[in-house]
Parts: sequence; structure tokens; C-alpha cells
Amino acid sequence: MQTPETDARAVETLLRAAVAAPSIHNTQPWRFGLDAPTRTVHVRVDRTRHLPLADPHLRAQHVSVGAAVLNLRVAAAHLGWDPLVRLLPDADDPDLLATVRLAPAAEGRAPLGGLYGAVARRHTSRMPFTGRPVPEHIVSAMTAAARAEGARLDVPGIAGTRLLLRLTALAEARNTAHPRRVAETRGWVAAPRAPYGVPLASIGPRDRAGRIPTRDFTGPVRGFRPPALPFERHPQVALLWTREDRRTDWLLAGQALERVLLVATRHGVRTSPMHQAMEWHDLREAVAGTRRRCFPQLLIRFGYGPDGGCTPRARAVPETG
Repeated sequence: MQTPETDARAVETLLRAAVAAPSIHNTQPWRFGLDAPTRTVHVRVDRTRHLPLADPHLRAQHVSVGAAVLNLRVAAAHLGWDPLVRLLPDADDPDLLATVRLAPAAEGRAPLGGLYGAVARRHTSRMPFTGRPVPEHIVSAMTAAARAEGARLDVPGIAGTRLLLRLTALAEARNTAHPRRVAETRGWVAAPRAPYGVPLASIGPRDRAGRIPTRDFTGPVRGFRPPALPFERHPQVALLWTREDRRTDWLLAGQALERVLLVATRHGVRTSPMHQAMEWHDLREAVAGTRRRCFPQLLIRFGYGPDGGCTPRARAVPETG
């Protein structure tokens, strides 16, 4: 098989896929560099694009960058390369979170390229879902996707789901009662045509019954109040977790998250990551309390319903070296 060229068109395809990844508050905390002679993409963190209160240890930032790495791998496989990843490859360069070398395609590797069509279609949906349960074979495919990336995805029963949503609701109540956190979140509500942040049209309604704690991005903004609509009575949620809680695990969790979301998208399932409970140490510990050696990274609500629509993306221009 002929090795593809790393021409401008290929690089554009790679980076367009990478920046389509989800990130907390759509902060897009990544930068990319290209070492053309070795066909290696360098993925760096942009430490200026973070949330000091919600994410003081940069865990969510690493998860976000990990999701971009997964999309980069998917696009590379789609173009005919075998993307070889190294996480945290240089101890003297802590901002370099990953390198992805574009190697000739190898036999027998999982066909990540098959997820490429879902990259552009995946959007966070904060809208009500229908309540129709997602079939077990799709849920199994989602859990297998997380495991393939070194993480775990648990789908609890009714009691476990209620517990996770209660903890998320408690975290959301704390966030909205904390003026500095309100200001931090509101600061990422996007102005029209802004390349970063969450546009008003993507914020979504509130749950009229209060069962599903959607994030309040606007706070007490005069003249804007998201409408209250009926959400699904029996929500389906999944907990993404890792066995350790190191920087490498956060990057693995991000890759697992995006692979799960792409698999769900390919099956027509909508998804909505919920991060609130991870932003408070005691609540994150409470989420972990039902499992042994579990470090929760994110909660995902999933189901059938309307598309969430596309959020803005900044165009990535690779730094060459």
C-alpha cells in the first residue's frame, strides 16, 4: 500500500478533525506542530485556555487534549496512515502532551478510520432526549470503545443513575452559588462568530422537572433565561473512569471519551458530557465511592433526540520545526 503524502491538504484534514474534538466549555486548549521530515504531529497544551476554579489541576484540560489526539488518529487512519502515539514524550517539555507519528499502515490494527465520518457529525446535545432506551448492543460498543483506549465506561442501573445525577445536581448548585465560578463559566459564553466558547444557541433548556442538572452557563444574565422543557423521565448515563489518576490517565480518558462519543454518533445516539461533579473534590470522591480503585473522569448522558448543533472552532495552523 502506498504511503500517503503529508501535503497541505492532508495536514488540513488532520487538523480539522483534531479541533472538532470536545473540550470543557469549548476552550480548545491545544496547539499543534508538524515535524515534516519525520511525519510527526506534536500536540501541545495551551495553558492560557483553562478554568482556574473548575479545573485547577488541569485534569479536564488534559482530557480535552486527549480527545483531540483521538480525532487526529482517526483522521490519520482514514487517510491511510498508522498513527503511532506517545503520551508525555519529553519530561523536559511538560507542555508537549503527545506526539503522533504518521507511519505506513500496518496489518491487523483496529480500523479507527471507520469512525472518521462521525467526527464532523458529533455535537454535544443539551436538549431533551426522547426516553427511548439505547439498545444493549450499542451500549456494549460504547463500553468496548472506552476499554480499547485504556479506560472504563460503566452504565449504572436506576439507583446508580439517580445517585450520579444527585451528585451532579449538588455540584451544579454549588457552582451557581459561587460568584467567581459563575463569572468564570459565563466568560466562556461565546459572542457571535467567536471561535471559542459556547454560543447561546447551544446552551439548551432547563429540565422542567429538575431531574437532569444541565449546566447554567449564563447565570443571572438580564434578558436571557433558558426555557424549561420536559426532559426524559428515565435518563441513561455512563461514567467514564480510569484505574489511576495521573496525567497519562487523563490523556487516555480523553481518547476514550472521544472514541465513545464517535461510536455513539455513528449509531445515531446523541451525547452530552456532564463534568460538574468532577469539579469538587468531595463530590468526585463520592462518585468513586461505589467502586474500588476508581478515578471518575466524566459523566455522559446519552439517548435519542435532536442534534446539538455545531459550536465554533478556531482554525488550527501548525507550527513547523
